[in-house]
Amino acid sequence: MKKKYVVTIDGPAGAGKSTVSKALARKLSYLYLDTGALYRAFAYKVIQEGILPDDENGLAALCARLELYLDNIDGSFNVFIDGVNVTKMIRSEEVGLIASTVSAVSAVRERLLSIQRNAGERGGIVAEGRDMGTVVFPMADYKFYLDAGVEERVRRRHNELLEQGGSSHYKTVAEDLVIRDRQDQERRIAPLKASEDAIIVDSTCMSVAEVVEKMISIIKGAYALNRERK
Repeated sequence: MKKKYVVTIDGPAGAGKSTVSKALARKLSYLYLDTGALYRAFAYKVIQEGILPDDENGLAALCARLELYLDNIDGSFNVFIDGVNVTKMIRSEEVGLIASTVSAVSAVRERLLSIQRNAGERGGIVAEGRDMGTVVFPMADYKFYLDAGVEERVRRRHNELLEQGGSSHYKTVAEDLVIRDRQDQERRIAPLKASEDAIIVDSTCMSVAEVVEKMISIIKGAYALNRERK
């Protein structure tokens, strides 16, 4: 495949988007863009500065003065705030919940939208998030919506937190995931949903390798079909 495509992977928390997106990007020799990390980074700064997540004026003021950018490090975009790489500092449940709240604020979305689109303007990218195929890259070459059953998503998220060395209670993770789902699906701006032209993949009973191979077969199959038509 000579053309460098834009591939989007949307879906709810715990569906395996990050793991699958990273693996798919490696297989395709593409860059991996975790757009959720931008919102987490912003949320991290919100917490640091003591701004209430529903204070739209305070959030807008932070947008105006914050230096937030992406930098390619070893094939993945890392997030920098005011010159500090915060990529590994933004994975707590608290940051995730705040990120879900502030992502519904128009000033925040406008501030981060151009950063995301600039990252994908040359193609050769696998972009992961919650509105990649619907809002950020509506003209993406391939769109996937990765889903999984609630219990499986809770289990994965719980294990992920344990592997990161933090303390994690299964019941708390389950409660937080339900809240995240509701916030993401019911927010007024760009709610979580599969775009009409997205390919839905249920990963509940699939391994990461199986999901990635399915996506690659779809991409390569469509590429071969398009070449035949030409």
